[in-house]
Amino acid sequence: MVEAEPASFRDASSRVFYDDGVILRGLDEHAAAEFEALSITRFFHRLVAEAKVVATERVPASAVPADARQWELVLRHERIPFVSYPYEWSFTMLRDAAELHLEILLDALTEGMTMKDGSAFNMQWRGVRSVFIDIPSFERNMNGNPWSGYRQFCQTFLYPLLLQAYKGVPFQSWLRGSVEGLPGADMRRIMGMADVRRPGVLKHVVLHAALDSRVTGRAQALQADMRSAGFNSEMTKALVRNLLKLVRSLQPRGTRSLWAEYPRTCTYTGHDRREKESFVRQAVTAASTELALDLGCNDGHYSRLVAEHAKHTVALDRDATVVDSLYRSLRKENNNKILPLVMNLADPSPALGWAGSERRSFTTRSRPDLVLCLALVHHLSISANVPLAAVVAWLRSLGARLVIEFVAPDDQMVQRLRANKPASQHDDYRQDVFERLLAADFTIERRQPLPSGTRTMYLAVPHA
Repeated sequence: MVEAEPASFRDASSRVFYDDGVILRGLDEHAAAEFEALSITRFFHRLVAEAKVVATERVPASAVPADARQWELVLRHERIPFVSYPYEWSFTMLRDAAELHLEILLDALTEGMTMKDGSAFNMQWRGVRSVFIDIPSFERNMNGNPWSGYRQFCQTFLYPLLLQAYKGVPFQSWLRGSVEGLPGADMRRIMGMADVRRPGVLKHVVLHAALDSRVTGRAQALQADMRSAGFNSEMTKALVRNLLKLVRSLQPRGTRSLWAEYPRTCTYTGHDRREKESFVRQAVTAASTELALDLGCNDGHYSRLVAEHAKHTVALDRDATVVDSLYRSLRKENNNKILPLVMNLADPSPALGWAGSERRSFTTRSRPDLVLCLALVHHLSISANVPLAAVVAWLRSLGARLVIEFVAPDDQMVQRLRANKPASQHDDYRQDVFERLLAADFTIERRQPLPSGTRTMYLAVPHA
């Protein structure tokens, strides 16, 4: 049994484990008592049935693995197809996850429960449907305490959303920069005097940052002071409703995209596209596919083709605006077989947090069965200056069947990418070099030039 550790790494009251593909969570005596209180509420069972909270059941004592028997209670959770993190989500994804988090908290407050956390990392996705996963976050609200997760919610949900909505600055790199999120003091420095008039800034940024600076390290004393001043559950509900109204109103700024028009302006002919679609379909139907990755998905056209046959598909692109558009279209279609994520594949998400164990790297979270790498190699090799050998080696490390497209040096797109580079740079970017590198790590099962003559498709299987 392997310790998995997601969002509750620093909470000693519970631990998450993988046991032969099953997700287990051990609870200590206190956390077990809180779960028992949660398990008799109406809202919890309703939200599980609506797939808004992860499905959870008790593991009978007789079935608990030997190395988890020190826990008072062990739970079994539904497995999420692919774990992702907020710095990989688009604006609308983060906003929708924040909205669901607040709605769940309101439901909990109506039945005498609350959440001790407010972290965006407690949310995951099944396709384009967000789901709350941190069951031990629920606890009884016996004293009507203020919501202790408010600071976390601001730092990991609200401030990143405000950063993009009000300043036009993408939030992803800020969230990736710290597992604690965007500090209130930093957010206060970012917001100028004119921003104070914007909805939510005075209350949730300026006043919150001022209060935070005075009470750092004495959160329990602050809660006691607020209780003695008459703070109660109704005030918490009012705060959550205010946050919910604010979150729902936010819209992204700074959404210009270099790649939004790519499907219309790219150099593919109609014959190229039809041949490429046929090649991808044949590849995905050739073997069973539980999980597929579409690297550099753009508008998700090929992700949709793959998803017709794969159980789960993760579509990745560095352009957050393109990913946001894809997410919104999938949500409108109610297509939950594709998870769109924002990721620069020349700098994929690393392991983060204490000892690199709180947030797992992109390549260690799951093992795909199929990888699409279409019209991407030239961007990695030429635009990002990643050696061609390193690109192929990284793809081999994914351990999956590979559908890859090589765009020849004389293609118009490659010529554009090389326009401002020295003529001798990227001399190794040649089809013969690429095929030799590919054959060293993979068995090339199919090779098909596209009709235009500058692009070639390959189906490759990694050597055992």
